[in-house]
Amino acid sequence: MNPKTGPLTGVRVIDLSMLLPGPLCSQHLADMGADVVKIENPRAADMTRYSDLRFGGVENAPGENETGLREDGTMFLLLNRNKKSVTLNIMRPEGREILLKLLGEADVLLEGFRPGKMEEMGIGYAQLKEKFPKLVYCAISGYGASGPLRDFAGHDGNYISRSGVMDLTGGEAPVVPGIQIADIAGGTLIALSGILAALVARGRTGQGQFVDVSMMDGAFSMIPLQAADFAFTGKSPERGKLPLSGGLPNYNVYRTKDDKFVMLGSLEERFFRAFLRQAGHEELVEHLKKGELAQLQNELVQLFSSRTLADWMPLCENTETCLSPVQSVAQAFEDPQLKARGMVRRKKHGKREMNEIGSPFHFSDTPCDLDRLPPPAHGAHTVEVLSSVGINGLSIEELRKKRII
Repeated sequence: MNPKTGPLTGVRVIDLSMLLPGPLCSQHLADMGADVVKIENPRAADMTRYSDLRFGGVENAPGENETGLREDGTMFLLLNRNKKSVTLNIMRPEGREILLKLLGEADVLLEGFRPGKMEEMGIGYAQLKEKFPKLVYCAISGYGASGPLRDFAGHDGNYISRSGVMDLTGGEAPVVPGIQIADIAGGTLIALSGILAALVARGRTGQGQFVDVSMMDGAFSMIPLQAADFAFTGKSPERGKLPLSGGLPNYNVYRTKDDKFVMLGSLEERFFRAFLRQAGHEELVEHLKKGELAQLQNELVQLFSSRTLADWMPLCENTETCLSPVQSVAQAFEDPQLKARGMVRRKKHGKREMNEIGSPFHFSDTPCDLDRLPPPAHGAHTVEVLSSVGINGLSIEELRKKRII
Protein backbone atom coordinates (compact mmCIF):
# COMPACT_ATOMS: atom_id res chain seq x y z
CA MET A 1 0.00 0.00 0.00
CA ASN A 2 1.33 3.45 -0.90
CA PRO A 3 1.84 5.75 2.08
CA LYS A 4 -0.74 8.50 2.43
CA THR A 5 0.39 11.87 1.14
CA GLY A 6 -0.75 15.41 1.83
CA PRO A 7 -3.70 16.99 0.02
CA LEU A 8 -1.44 19.31 -2.01
CA THR A 9 0.96 16.63 -3.26
CA GLY A 10 1.82 17.49 -6.86
CA VAL A 11 1.35 21.25 -6.41
CA ARG A 12 4.50 23.33 -6.94
CA VAL A 13 4.91 26.71 -5.24
CA ILE A 14 7.54 29.33 -6.06
CA ASP A 15 7.93 31.46 -2.94
CA LEU A 16 9.60 34.85 -3.24
CA SER A 17 8.45 36.04 0.19
CA MET A 18 10.58 36.57 3.28
CA LEU A 19 10.22 37.26 7.02
CA LEU A 20 6.88 36.11 8.53
CA PRO A 21 3.54 36.26 6.63
CA GLY A 22 4.56 34.65 3.33
CA PRO A 23 7.00 32.03 4.67
CA LEU A 24 4.48 30.81 7.26
CA CYS A 25 1.87 30.55 4.49
CA SER A 26 4.21 28.53 2.26
CA GLN A 27 5.15 26.31 5.21
CA HIS A 28 1.49 25.43 5.66
CA LEU A 29 1.33 24.62 1.94
CA ALA A 30 4.51 22.55 2.22
CA ASP A 31 3.21 20.65 5.25
CA MET A 32 0.15 19.79 3.16
CA GLY A 33 2.41 18.21 0.56
CA ALA A 34 3.17 21.05 -1.86
CA ASP A 35 6.65 21.23 -3.41
CA VAL A 36 7.78 24.66 -2.22
CA VAL A 37 10.83 26.32 -3.76
CA LYS A 38 12.02 29.25 -1.67
CA ILE A 39 13.83 31.87 -3.75
CA GLU A 40 16.39 34.07 -1.97
CA ASN A 41 18.91 36.57 -3.21
CA PRO A 42 22.40 34.98 -3.24
CA ARG A 43 23.82 37.99 -1.38
CA ALA A 44 20.83 38.87 0.82
CA ALA A 45 19.16 35.89 2.47
CA ASP A 46 15.87 35.92 4.34
CA MET A 47 16.66 37.95 7.47
CA THR A 48 15.00 35.39 9.73
CA ARG A 49 18.11 33.26 9.12
CA TYR A 50 19.89 35.71 11.44
CA SER A 51 17.10 36.03 14.02
CA ASP A 52 19.18 34.67 16.89
CA LEU A 53 21.56 37.61 16.56
CA ARG A 54 18.63 39.97 17.09
CA PHE A 55 17.39 37.96 20.06
CA GLY A 56 20.83 38.19 21.68
CA GLY A 57 21.78 34.56 21.23
CA VAL A 58 21.05 31.48 23.32
CA GLU A 59 23.12 28.72 24.85
CA ASN A 60 22.52 26.54 21.80
CA ALA A 61 23.02 29.38 19.32
CA PRO A 62 23.88 28.35 15.76
CA GLY A 63 27.43 28.50 14.55
CA GLU A 64 28.82 29.67 11.24
CA ASN A 65 28.94 27.58 8.10
CA GLU A 66 31.72 27.50 5.57
CA THR A 67 30.65 30.88 4.15
CA GLY A 68 30.81 32.54 7.55
CA LEU A 69 27.04 33.12 7.57
CA ARG A 70 24.79 32.24 10.50
CA GLU A 71 22.08 30.63 8.39
CA ASP A 72 19.94 28.76 10.84
CA GLY A 73 18.26 31.30 13.10
CA THR A 74 15.51 29.88 15.27
CA MET A 75 12.80 31.96 13.61
CA PHE A 76 13.88 30.68 10.20
CA LEU A 77 13.75 27.07 11.41
CA LEU A 78 10.19 27.55 12.65
CA LEU A 79 8.96 29.02 9.35
CA ASN A 80 10.71 27.04 6.62
CA ARG A 81 10.48 23.28 7.05
CA ASN A 82 9.64 21.13 4.01
CA LYS A 83 11.04 23.67 1.54
CA LYS A 84 13.85 23.78 -0.98
CA SER A 85 16.11 26.85 -1.12
CA VAL A 86 17.32 28.32 -4.39
CA THR A 87 19.52 31.40 -4.57
CA LEU A 88 18.51 33.62 -7.48
CA ASN A 89 18.92 37.33 -8.07
CA ILE A 90 15.66 38.28 -9.76
CA MET A 91 16.75 41.93 -9.82
CA ARG A 92 18.97 40.94 -12.76
CA PRO A 93 17.51 40.09 -16.21
CA GLU A 94 19.27 36.71 -16.24
CA GLY A 95 17.71 35.89 -12.87
CA ARG A 96 14.26 36.78 -14.12
CA GLU A 97 14.73 34.52 -17.14
CA ILE A 98 15.49 31.63 -14.81
CA LEU A 99 12.44 32.51 -12.71
CA LEU A 100 10.30 32.25 -15.84
CA LYS A 101 11.68 28.77 -16.46
CA LEU A 102 10.75 27.77 -12.93
CA LEU A 103 7.27 29.23 -13.32
CA GLY A 104 6.77 27.03 -16.36
CA GLU A 105 6.42 24.10 -13.95
CA ALA A 106 4.72 25.97 -11.10
CA ASP A 107 1.13 26.20 -9.92
CA VAL A 108 1.50 29.04 -7.42
CA LEU A 109 3.67 32.12 -7.14
CA LEU A 110 3.77 33.77 -3.71
CA GLU A 111 5.42 37.14 -3.10
CA GLY A 112 5.49 39.87 -0.47
CA PHE A 113 6.92 42.89 -2.30
CA ARG A 114 5.37 46.33 -2.25
CA PRO A 115 2.66 46.65 -4.90
CA GLY A 116 4.14 47.53 -8.27
CA LYS A 117 7.63 46.17 -7.62
CA MET A 118 7.12 42.97 -9.58
CA GLU A 119 5.54 44.93 -12.43
CA GLU A 120 8.62 47.19 -12.55
CA MET A 121 10.71 44.07 -13.14
CA GLY A 122 8.38 42.83 -15.86
CA ILE A 123 7.13 39.85 -13.83
CA GLY A 124 3.91 41.15 -12.29
CA TYR A 125 0.67 39.22 -12.68
CA ALA A 126 -0.49 41.21 -15.70
CA GLN A 127 2.76 40.29 -17.47
CA LEU A 128 2.80 36.66 -16.35
CA LYS A 129 -0.81 35.63 -16.93
CA GLU A 130 -0.48 35.59 -20.73
CA LYS A 131 2.47 33.22 -20.56
CA PHE A 132 1.19 31.20 -17.61
CA PRO A 133 -2.63 31.30 -17.72
CA LYS A 134 -2.98 28.57 -15.08
CA LEU A 135 -0.73 30.32 -12.56
CA VAL A 136 -2.21 31.29 -9.18
CA TYR A 137 -0.34 34.47 -8.24
CA CYS A 138 -0.67 35.56 -4.60
CA ALA A 139 0.72 38.90 -3.40
CA ILE A 140 0.75 39.76 0.31
CA SER A 141 1.16 43.46 1.11
CA GLY A 142 0.27 45.82 3.91
CA TYR A 143 -2.57 47.71 2.27
CA GLY A 144 -3.21 45.75 -0.91
CA ALA A 145 -2.69 46.42 -4.61
CA SER A 146 -5.21 49.29 -4.75
CA GLY A 147 -6.36 52.24 -2.68
CA PRO A 148 -4.68 55.45 -1.48
CA LEU A 149 -2.30 53.64 0.91
CA ARG A 150 -1.05 50.97 -1.50
CA ASP A 151 2.46 52.46 -1.68
CA PHE A 152 2.82 53.09 2.08
CA ALA A 153 5.32 51.14 4.16
CA GLY A 154 4.02 49.57 7.34
CA HIS A 155 4.13 46.77 9.87
CA ASP A 156 1.64 44.75 11.89
CA GLY A 157 1.03 47.55 14.38
CA ASN A 158 0.19 49.99 11.61
CA TYR A 159 -2.36 47.65 10.04
CA ILE A 160 -4.15 46.82 13.28
CA SER A 161 -4.17 50.45 14.40
CA ARG A 162 -5.86 51.68 11.21
CA SER A 163 -8.30 48.76 11.08
CA GLY A 164 -9.72 49.37 14.55
CA VAL A 165 -8.25 46.25 16.11
CA MET A 166 -5.75 48.04 18.36
CA ASP A 167 -8.39 50.46 19.68
CA LEU A 168 -10.27 47.42 20.98
CA THR A 169 -7.20 45.97 22.71
CA GLY A 170 -5.96 46.92 26.16
CA GLY A 171 -7.31 48.83 29.13
CA GLU A 172 -7.19 52.58 29.69
CA ALA A 173 -4.94 52.95 26.64
CA PRO A 174 -4.56 50.75 23.53
CA VAL A 175 -1.74 48.22 23.69
CA VAL A 176 0.27 46.35 21.09
CA PRO A 177 -1.02 42.74 21.19
CA GLY A 178 1.30 39.91 22.14
CA ILE A 179 1.05 38.30 18.71
CA GLN A 180 1.22 39.59 15.13
CA ILE A 181 -2.49 39.65 14.30
CA ALA A 182 -2.35 41.35 10.90
CA ASP A 183 0.77 39.50 9.78
CA ILE A 184 -0.52 36.01 10.58
CA ALA A 185 -4.33 36.10 10.71
CA GLY A 186 -4.63 38.93 8.19
CA GLY A 187 -1.72 37.92 5.96
CA THR A 188 -0.66 34.28 6.31
CA LEU A 189 -4.09 32.72 6.77
CA ILE A 190 -5.96 34.96 4.33
CA ALA A 191 -3.30 34.21 1.70
CA LEU A 192 -3.52 30.50 2.44
CA SER A 193 -7.31 30.55 2.08
CA GLY A 194 -7.10 32.58 -1.13
CA ILE A 195 -4.51 30.30 -2.71
CA LEU A 196 -6.47 27.16 -1.89
CA ALA A 197 -9.71 28.70 -3.20
CA ALA A 198 -7.97 29.82 -6.40
CA LEU A 199 -6.62 26.30 -6.94
CA VAL A 200 -10.15 24.90 -6.55
CA ALA A 201 -11.46 27.47 -9.04
CA ARG A 202 -8.67 26.56 -11.46
CA GLY A 203 -9.71 22.94 -11.23
CA ARG A 204 -13.15 24.01 -12.45
CA THR A 205 -12.21 26.69 -15.02
CA GLY A 206 -8.64 25.79 -15.99
CA GLN A 207 -7.58 29.37 -15.29
CA GLY A 208 -5.34 30.83 -12.61
CA GLN A 209 -5.88 34.27 -11.10
CA PHE A 210 -4.45 37.06 -8.97
CA VAL A 211 -4.96 36.76 -5.21
CA ASP A 212 -4.53 40.24 -3.72
CA VAL A 213 -3.99 40.00 0.06
CA SER A 214 -3.99 43.13 2.21
CA MET A 215 -2.97 42.61 5.83
CA MET A 216 -5.07 45.62 6.82
CA ASP A 217 -8.09 44.11 5.04
CA GLY A 218 -7.46 40.84 6.83
CA ALA A 219 -7.26 42.52 10.24
CA PHE A 220 -10.42 44.52 9.55
CA SER A 221 -12.28 41.35 8.58
CA MET A 222 -11.76 40.03 12.12
CA ILE A 223 -14.06 42.54 13.86
CA PRO A 224 -17.55 41.33 12.83
CA LEU A 225 -18.85 41.25 16.43
CA GLN A 226 -17.56 44.74 17.11
CA ALA A 227 -18.92 45.93 13.75
CA ALA A 228 -22.32 44.52 14.71
CA ASP A 229 -22.23 46.55 17.93
CA PHE A 230 -21.32 49.66 15.93
CA ALA A 231 -24.11 49.01 13.42
CA PHE A 232 -26.64 48.63 16.23
CA THR A 233 -25.61 51.59 18.39
CA GLY A 234 -24.00 53.91 15.85
CA LYS A 235 -21.09 54.34 18.25
CA SER A 236 -17.60 52.81 18.28
CA PRO A 237 -17.33 50.03 20.87
CA GLU A 238 -15.51 51.04 24.05
CA ARG A 239 -12.33 49.16 24.82
CA GLY A 240 -12.95 46.64 27.60
CA LYS A 241 -16.73 47.18 27.59
CA LEU A 242 -17.85 44.66 24.97
CA PRO A 243 -19.26 41.38 26.31
CA LEU A 244 -16.37 39.26 25.06
CA SER A 245 -13.60 41.72 25.90
CA GLY A 246 -14.15 42.59 29.53
CA GLY A 247 -17.81 43.57 29.66
CA LEU A 248 -19.11 40.33 31.20
CA PRO A 249 -17.95 39.12 34.64
CA ASN A 250 -18.51 35.50 33.60
CA TYR A 251 -16.14 35.99 30.64
CA ASN A 252 -13.05 37.62 32.05
CA VAL A 253 -9.55 37.23 33.45
CA TYR A 254 -9.03 37.08 37.21
CA ARG A 255 -5.99 37.28 39.49
CA THR A 256 -5.47 34.47 42.00
CA LYS A 257 -4.13 34.69 45.53
CA ASP A 258 -0.58 33.88 44.35
CA ASP A 259 -0.62 36.52 41.58
CA LYS A 260 -1.32 34.05 38.78
CA PHE A 261 -4.25 34.43 36.37
CA VAL A 262 -7.19 32.36 35.21
CA MET A 263 -9.69 32.86 32.41
CA LEU A 264 -13.35 32.30 33.20
CA GLY A 265 -15.19 31.65 29.92
CA SER A 266 -18.55 30.42 31.15
CA LEU A 267 -20.78 32.47 28.84
CA GLU A 268 -23.86 30.27 29.04
CA GLU A 269 -25.72 30.23 32.34
CA ARG A 270 -25.45 26.45 32.67
CA PHE A 271 -21.66 26.59 32.47
CA PHE A 272 -21.49 29.56 34.84
CA ARG A 273 -23.75 27.73 37.26
CA ALA A 274 -21.51 24.64 37.00
CA PHE A 275 -18.46 26.79 37.83
CA LEU A 276 -20.18 28.42 40.80
CA ARG A 277 -21.39 25.05 42.06
CA GLN A 278 -17.86 23.66 42.00
CA ALA A 279 -16.57 26.86 43.64
CA GLY A 280 -19.19 26.61 46.39
CA HIS A 281 -20.98 29.85 45.50
CA GLU A 282 -23.93 28.93 43.32
CA GLU A 283 -25.93 31.82 44.80
CA LEU A 284 -23.87 34.30 42.75
CA VAL A 285 -25.71 33.27 39.58
CA GLU A 286 -28.60 35.45 40.72
CA HIS A 287 -26.49 38.58 40.08
CA LEU A 288 -26.11 37.51 36.47
CA LYS A 289 -29.81 36.75 36.06
CA LYS A 290 -30.72 40.16 37.48
CA GLY A 291 -28.14 42.00 35.41
CA GLU A 292 -26.16 43.10 38.47
CA LEU A 293 -22.87 42.88 36.61
CA ALA A 294 -20.78 45.32 38.65
CA GLN A 295 -21.68 43.54 41.88
CA LEU A 296 -21.00 40.14 40.30
CA GLN A 297 -17.62 41.38 39.06
CA ASN A 298 -16.62 42.48 42.55
CA GLU A 299 -17.76 39.19 44.05
CA LEU A 300 -15.72 37.19 41.52
CA VAL A 301 -12.62 39.34 42.05
CA GLN A 302 -12.81 38.55 45.74
CA LEU A 303 -13.53 34.87 45.14
CA PHE A 304 -10.60 34.29 42.78
CA SER A 305 -8.17 36.26 44.93
CA SER A 306 -9.00 34.07 47.92
CA ARG A 307 -7.41 30.93 46.42
CA THR A 308 -4.15 30.06 44.70
CA LEU A 309 -3.89 28.82 41.13
CA ALA A 310 -3.22 25.33 42.50
CA ASP A 311 -6.51 25.57 44.41
CA TRP A 312 -8.33 26.48 41.19
CA MET A 313 -6.72 23.78 39.03
CA PRO A 314 -9.30 21.07 39.90
CA LEU A 315 -11.98 23.37 38.48
CA CYS A 316 -9.80 24.00 35.41
CA GLU A 317 -9.85 20.24 34.86
CA ASN A 318 -13.65 20.03 35.13
CA THR A 319 -15.35 19.50 31.75
CA GLU A 320 -18.21 21.95 32.44
CA THR A 321 -16.70 24.97 34.22
CA CYS A 322 -14.96 26.71 31.28
CA LEU A 323 -12.12 27.79 33.56
CA SER A 324 -8.54 27.81 32.26
CA PRO A 325 -5.13 28.84 33.60
CA VAL A 326 -3.48 31.72 31.73
CA GLN A 327 -0.32 29.96 30.60
CA SER A 328 3.01 31.34 29.49
CA VAL A 329 4.53 30.23 26.19
CA ALA A 330 6.81 27.87 28.11
CA GLN A 331 3.80 26.35 29.86
CA ALA A 332 1.88 26.05 26.60
CA PHE A 333 4.70 23.92 25.18
CA GLU A 334 4.10 21.53 28.10
CA ASP A 335 0.32 21.48 27.74
CA PRO A 336 -0.95 17.88 27.46
CA GLN A 337 -3.70 18.85 24.99
CA LEU A 338 -1.26 20.47 22.57
CA LYS A 339 1.10 17.52 22.94
CA ALA A 340 -1.69 15.03 22.30
CA ARG A 341 -2.64 16.90 19.10
CA GLY A 342 0.92 16.88 17.80
CA MET A 343 1.22 20.66 18.07
CA VAL A 344 4.37 20.44 20.22
CA ARG A 345 7.46 18.85 18.70
CA ARG A 346 11.09 18.46 19.72
CA LYS A 347 13.39 18.56 16.71
CA LYS A 348 17.13 18.44 16.30
CA HIS A 349 18.77 20.94 13.96
CA GLY A 350 22.49 20.41 13.75
CA LYS A 351 23.83 20.48 17.29
CA ARG A 352 20.66 22.06 18.66
CA GLU A 353 17.46 20.48 19.86
CA MET A 354 14.51 22.83 20.11
CA ASN A 355 10.75 23.12 20.48
CA GLU A 356 8.71 23.47 17.31
CA ILE A 357 5.06 24.11 16.53
CA GLY A 358 3.27 21.35 14.63
CA SER A 359 0.63 21.81 11.95
CA PRO A 360 -2.89 22.90 12.95
CA PHE A 361 -4.27 21.10 9.88
CA HIS A 362 -5.42 17.56 10.61
CA PHE A 363 -6.65 15.44 7.66
CA SER A 364 -8.09 11.97 8.05
CA ASP A 365 -7.01 10.61 4.65
CA THR A 366 -4.23 12.93 3.43
CA PRO A 367 -2.20 13.78 6.56
CA CYS A 368 0.45 16.45 6.66
CA ASP A 369 4.07 15.30 6.71
CA LEU A 370 6.21 17.71 8.71
CA ASP A 371 9.47 15.87 8.17
CA ARG A 372 9.86 15.54 4.40
CA LEU A 373 12.65 18.14 4.35
CA PRO A 374 14.50 20.03 7.09
CA PRO A 375 14.64 23.84 6.89
CA PRO A 376 17.11 24.38 4.03
CA ALA A 377 20.50 26.04 4.12
CA HIS A 378 20.79 29.11 1.94
CA GLY A 379 20.79 27.88 -1.67
CA ALA A 380 21.00 24.22 -0.70
CA HIS A 381 18.85 23.09 -3.64
CA THR A 382 19.94 25.58 -6.30
CA VAL A 383 21.74 23.04 -8.49
CA GLU A 384 19.01 20.42 -8.10
CA VAL A 385 16.14 22.76 -8.96
CA LEU A 386 17.91 24.53 -11.82
CA SER A 387 18.98 21.20 -13.29
CA SER A 388 15.32 20.16 -13.32
CA VAL A 389 14.60 22.96 -15.84
CA GLY A 390 17.63 22.22 -18.02
CA ILE A 391 20.23 24.52 -16.46
CA ASN A 392 23.32 22.59 -15.39
CA GLY A 393 27.05 22.12 -15.63
CA LEU A 394 28.99 25.05 -17.04
CA SER A 395 25.86 27.20 -17.19
CA ILE A 396 25.47 26.99 -13.42
CA GLU A 397 29.12 27.88 -12.86
CA GLU A 398 28.79 30.87 -15.16
CA LEU A 399 25.68 32.05 -13.32
CA ARG A 400 27.49 31.72 -10.00
CA LYS A 401 30.44 33.80 -11.29
CA LYS A 402 28.00 36.51 -12.38
CA ARG A 403 26.32 36.39 -8.97
CA ILE A 404 23.00 35.51 -10.53
CA ILE A 405 22.79 32.50 -8.21
